[in-house]
Amino acid sequence: MLEIQIKTFDELQTKELYDLLQLRSEVFVVEQDCVYQDIDGKDQKALHVLGYYQNQLVAYTRLFKPGDYFEYSSIGRVVVKESFRQFGFGKDIMKASIKLIEEDFKGKVIKISAQCYLKKFYNELGFIEEGDTYLEDDIPHMAMYRKLEA
Repeated sequence: MLEIQIKTFDELQTKELYDLLQLRSEVFVVEQDCVYQDIDGKDQKALHVLGYYQNQLVAYTRLFKPGDYFEYSSIGRVVVKESFRQFGFGKDIMKASIKLIEEDFKGKVIKISAQCYLKKFYNELGFIEEGDTYLEDDIPHMAMYRKLEA
């Protein structure tokens, strides 16, 4: 079972910040062989959703209120440590993120910028693609939206 913790940037302890940056770098920079500026100045506005399994950070997302990144609430930097992907932690961390947005942000729509190869994963969570695909850091992406339940 994934243990979820939710923190603002200021609530993050130094080790937690180090661990989440290490996880993001491990997957987005090393595994995906993509050199990009992960530390983008947006973490300070985000809510950080940390997923722990046996006291190890294995999943993570960051959330934005409407207007802080996109017009709508958004979920980004969705990541699961490679050796833990078979346990469904990606869906667990996304469901926790969606629930937090529904309860705390009171928005009606969530927007994500999804890597195209994950379309089916996000479709299963209620996201629908809209518009053309585009390159973000040389990786094909698509805008996807999820209308929140009333």
